[in-house]
Amino acid sequence: MSESDRPDDRASDAPGDRADALASDGGRSGEGEDATSRASGLVGSLTDRLGSGGSDDGEMDPFTKRINPLISKRPWTIVVVFLLLTGVFLAGAGMGGGESEAGTDQFADDTAESEAYEDIQDEFRESGHQGGGTTAQLFIEDERNVLSQPNLLRMLEFQEELDTREALRVESSTSPASLIAQQLDPEATTAEEQYRAVEAASASQLERAIADADEAAGLPVSTDFTPESAEADVAQVAITYDTPPMADTDDTAELQHETEAVADEIDGFESGENVIVFGNAIIEEETVQLLNDTAIVVFPAAIVLILFFLLVAYRDPIDLGLGLVSLLMAMIWTFGFMGFSGIAFSQSLLVVFPLLLAVGIDFGIHIINRYREERAEGVPIGESMTLTTKQLTAAFLIVTLTTVFGFASNLVSSMSGMQDFAIVASAGMLFTFLIFGVFLPACKVGFDRLREGTRFPQFGTTPMGSEGSVLGKILPVGVRIARVAPVIFLITMLVVGGGVAAYGTGVDTEFDQEAFFPEQDRLDQYEQLPGPLAPADYTFMTVLDYMEEDFDRGMQSSVTIYVEDGDLRSDTALKDIDRALENPPDEFRRDGRTADADSIVSVVETRAAQDPEFDAVVTRYDSNGDGIPDRNVDAVYDELFASDAGGEASQYLTSDRGSSRINIMIDVDADQAEAVDAAQQTASDMEMDATATGQLVIFESVIEETTQSSINSLVVAFLLTTIFLVLAYWWLEGRAIYGVLNLVPVLITVALLAGSMRLFDIPLSPINAPILSVSIGLGVDYTVHFMHRFVDEFEDGNGVHEALLTTVRGTGGALTGSMLTTVCGLGVLYLALIPLIMEFGLLLALGVFYACFTSLLVLPSVIVVWDRLENGTMSLPSLG
Repeated sequence: MSESDRPDDRASDAPGDRADALASDGGRSGEGEDATSRASGLVGSLTDRLGSGGSDDGEMDPFTKRINPLISKRPWTIVVVFLLLTGVFLAGAGMGGGESEAGTDQFADDTAESEAYEDIQDEFRESGHQGGGTTAQLFIEDERNVLSQPNLLRMLEFQEELDTREALRVESSTSPASLIAQQLDPEATTAEEQYRAVEAASASQLERAIADADEAAGLPVSTDFTPESAEADVAQVAITYDTPPMADTDDTAELQHETEAVADEIDGFESGENVIVFGNAIIEEETVQLLNDTAIVVFPAAIVLILFFLLVAYRDPIDLGLGLVSLLMAMIWTFGFMGFSGIAFSQSLLVVFPLLLAVGIDFGIHIINRYREERAEGVPIGESMTLTTKQLTAAFLIVTLTTVFGFASNLVSSMSGMQDFAIVASAGMLFTFLIFGVFLPACKVGFDRLREGTRFPQFGTTPMGSEGSVLGKILPVGVRIARVAPVIFLITMLVVGGGVAAYGTGVDTEFDQEAFFPEQDRLDQYEQLPGPLAPADYTFMTVLDYMEEDFDRGMQSSVTIYVEDGDLRSDTALKDIDRALENPPDEFRRDGRTADADSIVSVVETRAAQDPEFDAVVTRYDSNGDGIPDRNVDAVYDELFASDAGGEASQYLTSDRGSSRINIMIDVDADQAEAVDAAQQTASDMEMDATATGQLVIFESVIEETTQSSINSLVVAFLLTTIFLVLAYWWLEGRAIYGVLNLVPVLITVALLAGSMRLFDIPLSPINAPILSVSIGLGVDYTVHFMHRFVDEFEDGNGVHEALLTTVRGTGGALTGSMLTTVCGLGVLYLALIPLIMEFGLLLALGVFYACFTSLLVLPSVIVVWDRLENGTMSLPSLG
């Protein structure tokens, strides 16, 4: 429909006429003007503005209708109320929501595999009794030969120190030296006796004992070891602590650090050089430290960049201060909500706050920019803010609710980390709406009235994207395309979006402990930083190298088969376990023709090799002579538990003989998913009731849950957003089609983001899984602002292209300022040490950029094509 086709009564209220009316007021500065003339001109202008676009008091939404008079007439009352509420939430933030969580456990706590693994931990205590029991490993390196006699003596000296220091709570320790000493003197049971045995051995005796120990028990040394050479580069000492079942991670980590200090006291051992202690408690501690080191660098950089771009956007210290205070309040309210709700801070929640900052920055710039547009035309303070909030509050509310839908869609996930994200992010979004939709406008009115009539200097007061500015010349590119070739451009963008979306379906998934650890190159970059900015010392990279290069295993080096079956007491039980380990799949490490595994069968075989009396029992109940008892198995169990190997046996068979576990080592090069499949197949092939579990299986289940949850959340978010936008525009403007038009750029944004994940090799993980559903909210944030402003201008009597031009120079300027601030300020997360957070920073920056890009470039063509379709003018080259 051309502008000339519109009814005269709508076209009569042209911007030029209204500008003339406002000019008569002269912004309160026209000397010698007739006061009555100025007043009548201003009143006429305001009446026109307040009644335009179907937004008079009778048609205003209830929230805006109630809050607008308070903002314009009692701003300081609102300010005081919000500051008091901030004090309340600050107290809640001080309460904390529980102990902070880091690492993988926060995502896996509620999975079925995790619950099964916890059941195993309860039934098979590391120490073989009802205590807790935690373990650690001491890695010892000597490129000349870690199995030399001096090194073996150092290991035993270290073990003796562990035995004599009760504060360390060490229950047992095993090293290559202790295993070799037992071959030299089977009666040597203490570290002191074993020390004397190794010290007295000749070189030939030592070599023979090394070979015998490796054959009997398998020496925990690096893969370069051969019995013939009796040499290796790296050795491992296993340490078990007698700790309570619910021992605090910090306390356990402290024991492990003290253990390393003991090793450092041994002559020839140097902590951090040739000896390193490592355990799960240290992993968790270092993961938390990664967060702290990341925060020290990233947060200041983010603050500097955000301040810079906000200063460029606001160009006024008062407005900048109000925007920053509002952002701070949104963070305090959200942290306070977490404290009151008992929700612990975790890495899954870390991404909430950049998202809230992104939306808060956007809302703040829009409020100030729109307000300045009115003030530039001479409208008084209160009325300017009334016009601003009447136009923007509805848009803010639409953005808030659609973004909440994007966040809340993660409630469909069964993972508690995702559910906590949904709850906290949704609450934070509502707080952001209230603070920037009510508090910031009231503050702005209050301060502007305070400095009105004073000599307080005026700074930047013009809106971003005004016609004469550089930005004002760039922003209309999308409008120009929409005037020349909207159909061709729109079809091209839809085809590109569809192709990119198809490409994005091939994105990988990843989740394991190593995903939280940075590459060594990133650590080296951080170490160049001065003083307090430099990172702490981390051991996980060295340990990971040891495990992968020297021990041919990864962080998650095994899978567990959990057998829970009364038939464990039957004659076929041990045979069933033994058969399960024969001719293993390629994903399992091999020990000859069987899988490299620890089970009740391996305990029976080892004990039989060491104890002739027990070997006789095994032989008595072994009908075919293969070394596996197949008659009266209960009697074999009785003899085993009564022997010195009873403690070890209790790790693989419960005292009631109702449950057993099998730990199978996996090949270091095996694909995680294929190793899990192999474990599940092994469990299903057993005659007894068996289940595959363990950390690796748990991680794979989290990956599957993450993938399914991200798809479900994306679908739910899109459906809820579509329904809400259609209903909202039908209610506010009487045109449901406006809601549909909003979705076209949003879909392209989601497609571009999914394609970028694959292009930049960013796998889907529990940290970034919400980004796809959240990107719908981010996209709607930009399209709603654009569409809402266009509707106001279009329904006010302007032609399509004129309304689009006014929109991109007004709202488009605020969108661009918000985008630059968010992309540069929060994209600095890409500097984070933790890869998952680094990747999320990149995705967040890309998501915001794509949302702004599609709103300014694609949405104008969508609107023009819709207008042509509605008016039957698709064959026309333009609407002018």
